[in-house]
Amino acid sequence: MASVRQDLGASFRLISPASFVPLRLGQNWEGLRLAGPLQIETRSIDYVPLAERHGHVWRLWPIWFTGDAHLATLATGAISVSMGLSLGWSALAILAGGALGSFFMAFHSTQGPQMGLPQMIQSRPQFGYLGALLVWGVALFTYVGFSAFNQLLAGDTLHLLTHAPPSLAFAPVVGVSVLIAVIGYRFIHTVQLAVAGLMIIILALFTLGAFFVPDLLKGLATLGPFRMVPFLVQFFAAAAYQLSWSIYVSDYSRYLPKDVGVAASFWWTFTGALIGGAWMMLVGALAAAFAPKLDIVQAFMAAGDAMRPGFGLVALLASFVGLITITSLNLYGAALTLLSMADSLGVKKLSRARLSALVVVSGVSVAIAYLSPKNIMEAYENLLSILLYLFTPWTAINLVDFYWVRKAHYSIREIFNPKGLYGRWSWRGLAAYALGMAAMVPFFSTDVFKGPVAAALGGADVSMLIGLPVSGLAYVLFCRSLDLAAERERAFQADLGLEP
Repeated sequence: MASVRQDLGASFRLISPASFVPLRLGQNWEGLRLAGPLQIETRSIDYVPLAERHGHVWRLWPIWFTGDAHLATLATGAISVSMGLSLGWSALAILAGGALGSFFMAFHSTQGPQMGLPQMIQSRPQFGYLGALLVWGVALFTYVGFSAFNQLLAGDTLHLLTHAPPSLAFAPVVGVSVLIAVIGYRFIHTVQLAVAGLMIIILALFTLGAFFVPDLLKGLATLGPFRMVPFLVQFFAAAAYQLSWSIYVSDYSRYLPKDVGVAASFWWTFTGALIGGAWMMLVGALAAAFAPKLDIVQAFMAAGDAMRPGFGLVALLASFVGLITITSLNLYGAALTLLSMADSLGVKKLSRARLSALVVVSGVSVAIAYLSPKNIMEAYENLLSILLYLFTPWTAINLVDFYWVRKAHYSIREIFNPKGLYGRWSWRGLAAYALGMAAMVPFFSTDVFKGPVAAALGGADVSMLIGLPVSGLAYVLFCRSLDLAAERERAFQADLGLEP
């Protein structure tokens, strides 16, 4: 682990063009033509060699600040206010839940520089070459679900601004998002950095302006009565929202030099995600409290206009840009996950199939958005609950394996070997996942099913606090039979010559 504990003074390699191809007028890449010196990422789920690593670790801050500072995050912060919880208690639930989810999410981010691989492909050592298909299926569902929700929100926003049918608004949002995702990793970082600067200005103006509108801040003057159920719903909604980034956070750190260090990648990710997420959720809570009879987009615009006429429209448009860019991140990660699944099923030559995968996942997300119910908030709350259940066992198993069991010692080549070191099916990870999920069931609280413990708690859902320790401890116990010394030696031999 010495190599993953370097300090912040580690040097950075210069950017290498090896992983990117300049695309100029007349040049064709999988049927796509673009003008200008845009550079298309050519890697997909394959390993990024050390010679191709580039960038500065601080760039993780804007990618995850902007990842949270958009319209969809507003909806997460409005949940408890819509359930009647006071603004003060809602703010506490948002901050605490956001910190919990961001904590685990940031630890996943540190895996990218150490592994040089996308997040989901790293699940093979815990679940097996084919067993990982379980978590990849869950991840793909998440990507597509979030993309569909973003499109619904974008459709409602454009309908509010232009009176165009919401379904027609899907096309421009998806089109721009796919284009950003096609160009890939480096362009995504560049766009997120630019949008981060814009959103910091907008959120700062909104926060400053709120002090001059008494109706916006009156709910923060006193906490009001504590109500356990909406408080816990908001707490775990914020936690689940932040935790959901875990499935692709390494996708945007895997090109960083390996020696950036765990502490640096953790804190730049954690602070970016927490500040962006909590700030935007608090704005959503303020807007919902200010205009409880309006939907969240209209309430946000009304709150902005209460500060200064026309500012609501400006804030809405800026947040809408962030909604487009985060959809590109969802589609980018979904494409990598789909390619990971294809790789496990024997489909090769995946680097140049990234555009095809993007077309597939974007098409499915559009179809789901078009067929979704009109009550966006209800569908969104159910989606967050499902994500909380599905990813709690995975995040515990993945992090425990990386930091406790194998301590970051993996074979890159064996991860891509169907008959290799990690096997086709790893009963340890699959059994720990099943135990964690089973332990959570009595604590589930959804419209479809309410577990006995959740019912006794008045509908409060604390399943995350159960699933994390049960899954993690079960995995540690199951791994006691592993011969880690022999596995480490085999991994070392397998990766000889991987780097010059």
